[in-house]
Amino acid sequence: MRIDFDPETMGSTPFYKLLTSVVVPRPIAWVSTISPDNCSPNLAPHSFFTVAAVAPPIVQFTSVGRKDSLRNVEETGEFVVNLAPEGLFEQVNATATDFPHGVSEFEAVGVAQEASARVKPPRVAGSPVALECVVHSTMGLGNSTVVFGRVVHAAIDDAVMVDGHAEITRLRPLSRLGKNEWGTVGDVLDLARIRYADWEGQGPEKV
Repeated sequence: MRIDFDPETMGSTPFYKLLTSVVVPRPIAWVSTISPDNCSPNLAPHSFFTVAAVAPPIVQFTSVGRKDSLRNVEETGEFVVNLAPEGLFEQVNATATDFPHGVSEFEAVGVAQEASARVKPPRVAGSPVALECVVHSTMGLGNSTVVFGRVVHAAIDDAVMVDGHAEITRLRPLSRLGKNEWGTVGDVLDLARIRYADWEGQGPEKV
């Protein structure tokens, strides 16, 4: 038996809470930006985040409402997606605080920063992965804005690399779940895709 939910009758906030409890886990883009005057670096987690294209490499994150991250991105055309690691769990959460405009989350929360290679916004020094991006385009959808960024440089800590591959058990990325819940890396399943040429007798057992 299923329970039916109608977004039109529920309203946006209750349905938003429902969506974020079932679209799980969601990777976190810990987005760093900088004000147009280069004086105030901003840092905020965004859990509506994914890869948008391969060639050119483009990632996307969604800003719900108009926040400093979005304003800086629109005015400077640059941002950095830092991986949100388990070891910085409390700092990631703290940078979601609604600090007043002009307050740097790096300074308020005590997150160490380092210079980026290709863009002006700083990287999170303690994050194992930083994707430096220039804005490709933005798209307004209702009360949200989707930001598409072309990755112009990737910086990855060699301690998380194994044979040229970023190892998930070393990255230890956080993810967002429903309510105030966060996810960490649990069991990792390893299963290669099946080519059609090899499909006969290789598919999952029929139930």
